[in-house]
Amino acid sequence: MTDTLLLREDAGHIATLTLNSPSNYNALSDAMLAALSAEIARLAVDRSIRVVVLKGAGKAFCAGHDLKEMQSHRSDADEGAAYYQRLFATCSAMMLALQALPQVTIAQVHTIATAAGCQLAATCDMVVASEGTRFGVNGVNIGLFCSTPMVALTRKVPPAVAFEMLSTGEFVSAARAREIGLVNRVTAPEELESETRKLAETVAAKLSIATRLGKSAFYTQLGLTTAEAYAFAGRVMVENMLDADTDEGICAFLEKRKPNWG
Repeated sequence: MTDTLLLREDAGHIATLTLNSPSNYNALSDAMLAALSAEIARLAVDRSIRVVVLKGAGKAFCAGHDLKEMQSHRSDADEGAAYYQRLFATCSAMMLALQALPQVTIAQVHTIATAAGCQLAATCDMVVASEGTRFGVNGVNIGLFCSTPMVALTRKVPPAVAFEMLSTGEFVSAARAREIGLVNRVTAPEELESETRKLAETVAAKLSIATRLGKSAFYTQLGLTTAEAYAFAGRVMVENMLDADTDEGICAFLEKRKPNWG
């Protein structure tokens, strides 16, 4: 990539995206949102990539929206109303596209993930965090309730816990974030990279059609009634069963050998 705000490195079936704006703690500026949106669109059609790791350069994962950039639009004729509408719509579209990626996504989080940065982590399928990391939707501390980050947060943690975080602006530790379901794994800072890579490699080694179908089905069934979810999931499993590589995988298991998936 030529856009230095966002770096991409591919290794095997794993793509690592690095938010590369350490001077403002990798804030989700207009330019960063554009870079993320463009790269997510490229990944969506990249069949060679099975897992996407998202991390931040410098001292933090992501501190949320760029407040200085937002404040600069107070002088607009409409006091920034049109700009803020576009900003939050653009950010929401990026988050939706990230969740819709066919690849499994893993946030590799260190130090802080605040406001829209916490939203970004919560939007990923899984989160690995280093000890000492703090998560917060702390906009209320400056008079701005984190209503858009709330959407991702409330789909990961219990509603009462999410509301406490949103209304108090208090941070939670990596250990607490794991307890409430926001984080999957917590590791020592010096092992964050290797632990994230280990998880990514485990997922990347699975049959791609299975994880792609499974991820899409996972999020779709969450919005259905239990009966609807079972009916839908049954159709997905039929599709998965009829894939030639799935047939090979089951045969290999029954014959006590490794599958020949090429």
